[in-house]
Amino acid sequence: MHERWRPERVFLYRQPVDMRKAIDGLSTLVIDQLGRDPCDRSLYVFVSTDRRKLKCLLWERNGFWLLYKRLESQRFAWPRWFEEESLSLSTEQLGQLLDGVDLNALRPHRELSFTQVA
Repeated sequence: MHERWRPERVFLYRQPVDMRKAIDGLSTLVIDQLGRDPCDRSLYVFVSTDRRKLKCLLWERNGFWLLYKRLESQRFAWPRWFEEESLSLSTEQLGQLLDGVDLNALRPHRELSFTQVA
């Protein structure tokens, strides 16, 4: 991850989120549910109900970044070992999660390749 966008901390939001939520809706969740400031240079990670889509919210200097990833045939292995509304991860663990590693079992997704996009 480029130094400019390196978050100070990474938080996974425990509950699945409606992926129609944009910056304002996700910021409201950070404030109301986590009791945190969405502008604190932390990266907040949200997953959809089917765990195929993931959004990341990050404040950088003068505005928000909203990153979105959609898996084509697999699911994100959302950690099951946290009871609070959020879980703090290292940037290395975030990278593993984004790469498809099951942090519960440390198994990655299989790599896919396509000849065309639908």
